[in-house]
Order: sequence, then C-alpha cells, then structure tokens
Amino acid sequence: MVIDRAALAVHFDVRPGYLSSCVIGVPPREAVQALAADLAGWSEGHRDPGGYGTAVERSREAFARLVGVPADQVAVGSQVSVSAAMVAASLPAGSEVLVVEGDFSSMVFPFLVQEEQGRLSVRCVPLAELAEAIRPSTTLVSFSLVQSATGALADVDAIVDAAARHGAATLCDVTQAAGWMPVDATRFDATICHAYKWLCSPRGASFMTIAPAFAERLVPVDAGWYAGDDVWGSCYGPRMRLADSARRFDVSPAWPAWIGTAPAVELFASADLEAVRAHCVGLADELCRRLDVPATGTAIVSWPDPDGLAFAALTAAGVAASARAGRVRVAFHVWNELSDVELVLDALAPHAAI
Repeated sequence: MVIDRAALAVHFDVRPGYLSSCVIGVPPREAVQALAADLAGWSEGHRDPGGYGTAVERSREAFARLVGVPADQVAVGSQVSVSAAMVAASLPAGSEVLVVEGDFSSMVFPFLVQEEQGRLSVRCVPLAELAEAIRPSTTLVSFSLVQSATGALADVDAIVDAAARHGAATLCDVTQAAGWMPVDATRFDATICHAYKWLCSPRGASFMTIAPAFAERLVPVDAGWYAGDDVWGSCYGPRMRLADSARRFDVSPAWPAWIGTAPAVELFASADLEAVRAHCVGLADELCRRLDVPATGTAIVSWPDPDGLAFAALTAAGVAASARAGRVRVAFHVWNELSDVELVLDALAPHAAI
C-alpha cells in the first residue's frame, strides 16, 4: 500500500516551525518507540545481537525499494565519508576525479587526501559546469544530487550522459534528496546516503548502492566481520570469505541506530514520494516568491546572510533554521504546512529586506 503525503505526515510529532531536516530529521513515532524499547531492554541486560541484524536487513531492503535497486546492491555503513573514502582508495593510481565547488566535504575530502598522497588528481568546478567539464581523462565524477549549502539540484541527465560518453563513473550523494523526492539509484554507478536527515533516522546509519560492474572495481578496504559471507561465522581470522553481493562493502553497524532506522526508512519506502516532492517544493517555492529569492526547485530555501541577522531572527522566533557558508537555510518536509512559511515571514518582517 502506498502512503500519501498527509498519511505519512501523521506519523510525526513535530513542533511548528521545524525547518531543519537538511541538518537533522525528526524520527517518526515508530522509530521513537523502537528505540525506547531497545534502550529499556538494554538497561535490563536483554540485548540480542541477532535482533540488531534483523533491523539492519529490514533497513537494507527498505532502502533498496526506496531507490529502485535490488537489496544485494546495497551496502550499509556509518557515514558518507567512509563510503566515499573506500571509493577513493579503490581508484587506480593516476585517476582523475571531478568534484563540485562548494559540495559537502564528505564527497570531496576523501579524494583530496588521495591527491595529497600523489595517487589521484582532482578537478573542482561549479555545479552548473559539471557536465561540460567531464572529459575523456575523467575517471570518476563525485557530486551531490542536491547541494547542501544552497539546495541546488544537479542536472542528472546532462551529467550522466556526459559521463557515459567519456567513460567516467558517477558517484552521487543523495543524502539531501532521498526522503523528500524520488531517487533512481540505477542511474549512477554508486550512490551514498546518510539516513539521519530527510529519512528521519538516527545518526550512524548510511547506505551505499553499487552497480555490479562498478563493484568489481572497488576494494572493500573497510572489510570486517560484517562483510563476511557468513556474518556470524566471520568473527575470527585468518580465513576470509567475503560476501559476493554488495554486503562485502558493509561496515560493522552501530546497532542501536538501526533499530530506529528500519521503521523510518520503511515508512518512506512506502510513501508516494512524487506527492511528497510536490508538497515540499510547493512550500519552498512559495517562500521564495514571498522573499523574492531564486527558487531551486527543491525542498531547501537558502539565501545570503553574511551578518547572520536573518538566522538570528528566525531562531529568536522559534523557527529551526540553519546557517551554512554565509547563508541561512530552511527546509520543508512532509510535516510542514503553509503556516510554517508564514512563521518565517513573520520572523523576518521586522528586519531589513533580504
């Protein structure tokens, strides 16, 4: 059964004016209940490692449904940077990586570290120029589907087409996209997503989708017991048999995080994300119109705030916003309504025009 936007929203108990899902999502009631029960059981000495494994697999399967890939192409992790670093370490010496100027550092720093070691060369270009900057010497294009600082949406068609023409692989961070808009992970060689933002999960649960052909080019440098073909039979060395699927790239899970992640991601995997996108972008566009700032076509609204006055005014009015890169951001999710747009406008009204 597909859950519509309104039916999805009722699973959340979020205060008015919470506009910061681009920083940290708010868990649905099911996740809160699951985490509370786990904490209570832990406090009594009743913890079942097998139960945590079940939560991980529920999460993996739900994320696979969410982004349209088989579950055996999904690896679990802890942070975006860990997965990106694995890709960076796997690239052959002399590879050229193309990154986006101002992109979130987890999609940039792992490649710069390898460049400092003399293994890779890294080029950095503005998002609008990314597709045309891909050339025959480019090995990998690393970018975010939605830019964290500005909310700008990448031109996926142009980037993917250019990468295919020049034989470059694509690594896309969907952290600021998955949960409020449909994501088709099959369009990329690999995607990475931390679930604690728009997917409203605890921090410490991330996902990576890997196309089979690209997986053959990667080295599971973080392999541990959880990457084994038989997880519980892989606790001790020296014999190693890694999973044949994307599970060989799994990072040992932070168990409690997955207890809350499973019910949260399952909710979004069952939702009508086209309707969620229409709702969130509709609110964002309305705020942009009222503030006379450019709309991005995403759920994030961001505008220059070099002196921090807009952010301070929003905070004083009880609006949960965020400040990044000399800009102020607000983000609309399933629980937000037009009244949240009005809260922002009321908070900014006493101050000078943007």
